[in-house]
Amino acid sequence: MGTDTLWNMASKDARTRDGEMLQGTLDLLILQTLRPGPAHGHTIAHIIEHRSDSVLQVEHGSLYPALHRLEDRRWIASFWGTSEHNRRARYYRLTPAGRKRLSEETTRWARLTGAVNRVLKLVEE
Repeated sequence: MGTDTLWNMASKDARTRDGEMLQGTLDLLILQTLRPGPAHGHTIAHIIEHRSDSVLQVEHGSLYPALHRLEDRRWIASFWGTSEHNRRARYYRLTPAGRKRLSEETTRWARLTGAVNRVLKLVEE
C-alpha cells in the first residue's frame, strides 16, 4: 500500500496531527540549524539535507512559510546581507526566545523518539 493510499485513508484529524508534527519537526530543524549563527534560506535547506545524509530535503514551498512562521513567533529574526555569491540575501538568526524554544523542543523530541524507539524495540522482540 503506497503512502498516498495511507494518507487518503487517514482521518482529517489524523492528517492535521501529522501536519502539525511535521511542521513542528521542520521548525525544530530550522532552529537547530541556526544555533551556531545566521544563515540564509538556501543554506538552511542545504545544511538540513547534508546533515540528514540527503534523507530530509526541504522544499522552498515548506521552508519559507516555516521561516515566516518562526519570525512571527519571534523565535528567529531576519536581516538583509550579502551572500557568498555577492547577492543580496535575507539572513535569519536565532533570538533568545528561539534558543529557549529550541531547548524545550529538543527535550520534548528526545522524550518522544525515546518512547517510540522503546515501543519499536518491544515489537522486534
